[in-house]
Amino acid sequence: MPRPTGRVLTLLELLQSGGTRTVAELADRLGVEGRTVRRYVDQLIDLDVPVESVRGRYGGYRLAPGYRLPPLMLSDDEALAVLLGLVAGRRAGLTTTERTASETASAKIRRVLPKHTARRLDTLLEALAFTDQPGEFDTPDAEVLLTIADAVRHRRPVSIRYTDRDGQRSERTLHAYGIVAHAGRWYVTGQDARIGEDRTFRLDRIADARTLPGSFEAPAGPDPAHRLLSAFATAEYRHEVTLRIHGTVEQIRAHLPASVASLEEYAPVAGEDGAIERWLRVELRAERLDWLPPVLASIDRPFVIERPDELRDLVITLADRLASYARQA
Repeated sequence: MPRPTGRVLTLLELLQSGGTRTVAELADRLGVEGRTVRRYVDQLIDLDVPVESVRGRYGGYRLAPGYRLPPLMLSDDEALAVLLGLVAGRRAGLTTTERTASETASAKIRRVLPKHTARRLDTLLEALAFTDQPGEFDTPDAEVLLTIADAVRHRRPVSIRYTDRDGQRSERTLHAYGIVAHAGRWYVTGQDARIGEDRTFRLDRIADARTLPGSFEAPAGPDPAHRLLSAFATAEYRHEVTLRIHGTVEQIRAHLPASVASLEEYAPVAGEDGAIERWLRVELRAERLDWLPPVLASIDRPFVIERPDELRDLVITLADRLASYARQA
């Protein structure tokens, strides 16, 4: 059950949204009786918040016209949500190149909170532990991020200066479909207007973004997140791997997500005992193959390696090594 202070803040938020609110409406939203609403209104008036009483059939309460509320009034739950969001974003790399922004935002929130609330939140953050260490991420420029977001919303072309993973610089005109946060990085998916093909760009590699005149129509089909995962799964790498695995989509996806591999279901066939068998064709690309044998072992389903032969050799080597360990006394 929310505490009275939390309900008073909720009442203030309801009045801030504008118009006149009836006592019955406020009581329903707050989960209290009408006389309790009047008591909360009196508390706001004691805090010099100009709440006006409106008489008549459609009367109730409203804020005085032109009144400007204090810049920040948060309940304990709201303050906790904001601070934990800042901590989580910082650890996940979902920040901008201004690395101190989340710290200064946290400090500003603490300064305007009541002392007892700030102390309780600080106590929680000091007691909070994580099972993993925060990674070091290349983060995008805030202005680039906001410019591209505006271009996505209004379907406007945007000119970007981009540096690829090989250090090659280029200027492109992008029809941006959406921004995606994935594995601690920001990406934008869209069509490279010069070549007329869909591309995915890391936002931290964009040095400058500038909206251009005109507009474009977003294509039908997968949403930006699915486009990103498909781009990862089909990217050019050193090795092209094709497997057949006897298992369900869920069993395989638990170890080979959509960002790593694409799946295609074969037509069901009857096995030697007459039972229907379902096999999936799995395709992926990788710079290295040494991580795949343990993954295939962890799936614990029958599989066939179609290519490359090097992967087959690695799987046999792993199996021999595990067998030798098991034979040791």
